[in-house]
Amino acid sequence: MKRGPFILIISLAAIGFAIAFGAAILHDGLSSRATPSRLEAFLARHARRLATPANARSLTNPVPLNPQTLREGRLHFADHCAVCHDNNGDGQTIFGLGLYPRPPDLRKPDTQKLSDGELFWIIENGVRFTGMPAFSGHGAAAEDSWKLVHFIRHLPRLAPEELVEMDRYNPKGPEDREEEQQEEDFLGGQSHAPAAGAASVGSPKPRH
Repeated sequence: MKRGPFILIISLAAIGFAIAFGAAILHDGLSSRATPSRLEAFLARHARRLATPANARSLTNPVPLNPQTLREGRLHFADHCAVCHDNNGDGQTIFGLGLYPRPPDLRKPDTQKLSDGELFWIIENGVRFTGMPAFSGHGAAAEDSWKLVHFIRHLPRLAPEELVEMDRYNPKGPEDREEEQQEEDFLGGQSHAPAAGAASVGSPKPRH
């Protein structure tokens, strides 16, 4: 085959792929309510894999796994991560559902099959073109990220009592804090019953 027609075929194929990819991304305009197409999700997964340095993928968790470090990771997740990922890791929160792409369900194989080093790298460096920010740091901050890796591994086995504790550590707005104070006062015999709509004691409040 002559060089000219070959280059033309390759150019047309590249243009066709670019058009298809653009259509896949813009199938619902620029709305963040859209769901990524299969092609976009496939390319994103492989791009993430390629973007993670090989030496990061091979890192091992230096923080020992024990009840204390797991609890610290769990409460750190509740305070810093659950606003998008939810306490149970399913991503079904107001913020999570409003992101494009939406946060993955951290309990499922696509996340659980990543190495500890990959999870740590994502926490520390974030994921470009998504809502996942970078939480990079040194010393205690890096140690917190490794504790989060332990907790992410634990998510598929999260117990109801752990969810109850996490709810107490979720970021709260003024109304939530007022409801909690009313509940505490009522249980202590210091005031009337909590206002209607207040969450029951120990029950995680829905965030979506």
